Amino acid sequence: MLYLQKNYNLDSEKHLTSLNKEDYLPHIAFDSVIFGFNGKDLKILVLEYQNTGLFALPGGFLGRNESLEEAVANGVKQRTGINNLYLEQFHTFSNPGRANPEAMKQILEMNGMNIKAHDWLLDRFISVAYYALINFEEVDPVPDALADSIDWYSLDKLPPLMMDHRKIVQKALDTLRDNLDRKLLGMNLLPEKFTMKELQNFYEGIYGEPLKRTAFQRRMLATNTLERHEKRYDGGAHKAPYLYSFKAPLKKK
Repeated sequence: MLYLQKNYNLDSEKHLTSLNKEDYLPHIAFDSVIFGFNGKDLKILVLEYQNTGLFALPGGFLGRNESLEEAVANGVKQRTGINNLYLEQFHTFSNPGRANPEAMKQILEMNGMNIKAHDWLLDRFISVAYYALINFEEVDPVPDALADSIDWYSLDKLPPLMMDHRKIVQKALDTLRDNLDRKLLGMNLLPEKFTMKELQNFYEGIYGEPLKRTAFQRRMLATNTLERHEKRYDGGAHKAPYLYSFKAPLKKK
């Protein structure tokens, strides 16, 4: 949930004032579910806060002089180094019980931050949630200043997430599944050209279940969203699969 640039010095006055409540709109946060596909599994990026054993989605707060879209895009860029990405708002989480002030205190204490000066972080926040779709191969994840690490995790191997972040992940996954064909989201997670088998692996990774090859191929070709290209010759010519690409251009938000 917290978001600071990695190059801040944790012992400096600059860092201690970098979360001045006067710089942010009160009680508004954002969380980002950053999806990547490694050719087999759908994965998301998860932070681990320094010396706490607490895991969370990347996120942050809304500055008084920036739009929500700017804040989220900048946060995702800081964590991934990627500018060209698909970013979509999918839900707002506002349950009164979602706050966890004790966990926040622990994060602040373990990073040498004065709790009294940052007591506004212990209040209740609503979180506007976004999901991002990025090319897995292009990302070298960078943790923020309060985190020990940031790593890719498969959906079935997620660590325990703080607050309601597991619910945020599930809602993001449900939304991704709903939008997958309607918005052709695969073009944001797959290479420009792919085989039908690679496309099937992608769908199986998102839906979390095996799909019948013949039925899947028939269904995808019937959508009229794929363009067929040359064959990929990796082995014997009789086994060379055709390459495909999506017809529509890359969508951005």
